[in-house]
Amino acid sequence: MILQALTDYYYRISTTGEEVAEEGWERKEIPFVIVLDEHGSLVQIEDTREGLGKNRRAKAFLVPLGVKKTIAVSANLLWDASGYVFGIVPNKKLKGKDAESAEKLRARALKQKAAFVERLEKELGNNHRVQKVLYFLKNVSESELAKQDHWPEICETDPVVSFRFAENAQKLVCNYDDVMALLKNDNVSEKNKRCLITGEHDEIERLHKSIQGVWGAQSSGANIVSFNLSSFESYGKKQGFNASIGKRAAFAYTTAVNMLLAKDSRQRMQVGDASTVFWSAKKTKFESEFSFFFSEPPKDNPAEGTQKIRELFASFKNGVYVEDDKDTDFYILGLSPNAARISVRFWHHGKIAEFAGRIRQHFDDLKIIKPANDPEFYSIRKLLDNIAFQDKSENIPPNLAGEFMRSIMSGAPYPATVLQAALRRIHSDTGNRVKPVRAALIKAYLNRYHRIYDKNQKELSMALDIDQPSIGYQLGRLFATLAKIQDEAQPGINATIRERFYGAACASPVTVFANLLKLMKHHLAKLPNKGRAINFERLVGEIMSRLSDFPAHLDLHEQGRFAIGYYHQWQDFFSKTDTKETSEKTLEAGAN
Repeated sequence: MILQALTDYYYRISTTGEEVAEEGWERKEIPFVIVLDEHGSLVQIEDTREGLGKNRRAKAFLVPLGVKKTIAVSANLLWDASGYVFGIVPNKKLKGKDAESAEKLRARALKQKAAFVERLEKELGNNHRVQKVLYFLKNVSESELAKQDHWPEICETDPVVSFRFAENAQKLVCNYDDVMALLKNDNVSEKNKRCLITGEHDEIERLHKSIQGVWGAQSSGANIVSFNLSSFESYGKKQGFNASIGKRAAFAYTTAVNMLLAKDSRQRMQVGDASTVFWSAKKTKFESEFSFFFSEPPKDNPAEGTQKIRELFASFKNGVYVEDDKDTDFYILGLSPNAARISVRFWHHGKIAEFAGRIRQHFDDLKIIKPANDPEFYSIRKLLDNIAFQDKSENIPPNLAGEFMRSIMSGAPYPATVLQAALRRIHSDTGNRVKPVRAALIKAYLNRYHRIYDKNQKELSMALDIDQPSIGYQLGRLFATLAKIQDEAQPGINATIRERFYGAACASPVTVFANLLKLMKHHLAKLPNKGRAINFERLVGEIMSRLSDFPAHLDLHEQGRFAIGYYHQWQDFFSKTDTKETSEKTLEAGAN
């Protein structure tokens, strides 16, 4: 299903005028181009890269499809790494090598150049343009190359190079019509087996092209379909013959996924360790804007993502997404590295209307009262960063991001590890405790869970709900009130009860609340405003009236509600411009 959908996507974009390589070709970034004159002599080595510093990008050219690089020597046609073209060993490979190892590398480099020349002569040697390239390869001297400004960098980094003539600055040698005609004829193959993807007869692809762009995978690329050990093979078949995929389909799906994973692709995003790509059966507005719903907003336009999510909410009224393209198939594929292979972390297929509704529900569940300077909507990365150790993305558990994305796209409850990680982070983060983003995530987790498994449980609201029946929620309110009383009675104190007792109050209330209530009396006596003290006493009385006793332990769900009760009550204290006054709603409830 995955490979079939990717193959269909390739044919979709190839028939709509979008820039895509035809069968037997690929688009390749080539940093350096060797410029030749009409006789095949060197004119210069041209640098195609643009930009500054680390953001420099080489220009992409249409070149013959590269061979699958293995330990064996195998050359491409009219382009390759500089080691194959010039027969040199890059300096980075020679570092730390002894004399014997270095000599072996140099011998291999000469074999690579010989293979590059031999393939050109064998497959394209009769073409007069290619003959000029061959003349250059056989006659250029190292001293001539050393005069070029970019030669030291080429010797150091082993970049990809190709050829063009000085007479035409826009076209590589491989892009001339007569050369392309020879290459297309060479790609004709016998069609003798049935392809599992298309159902048509085709020659089976032995080695599938590498997939590049998966974060954390090998820089040379990795494979989705691969049989590189005998234990993976069966019925005496070797390598790709174990998966009967034709050359055309193999080219189509690998080209499609490489385009989706490209650096400048707008149809990819990073979800934890999963490089995630998405596409629809036809070009849609939802496809072009999907990444804005989950990614961090661009630095040059931080409001752009927020605006897209607002439009998503409005779409259920004006018809965009759910009406115009509601029955269009949409696909989401998450890929993560696994040695020389790529693992499918998650795969979702459905209609655009279904996904739009589930994404809207996700953001609805996350709604919570928050300070004005907090983002209106939280990205997946921000949510998961704030429950990871030290709030760092590299500490997010490997499977959590994929499972979280799966929950959003399927409308299922969030994984239980989300609640566990959020509570652990709150207990360890004495400086911040229940940050708005953590409170939003815990609220969303609990509401989604009970919406499916326990509909009798009252959902948690966006803001303070004094009638919430949860004992954990009311204990959280009480703890926030006691902490607020201490803050006003002893401003600037080094160790507050939030820092010292939050973990115990949340997990084992009976062990701390009796002492905290005794301590409250001393704090109230220190308040200079007696009316303020009376109001706090009323509020504590209102909360205590909803509690029968202090339980010995709270389960994880009640600990989550404790965090929300604490957060709601704390935010309510600061909901007025005058932070010395609690909200009218809370005071009226306390007075009654």
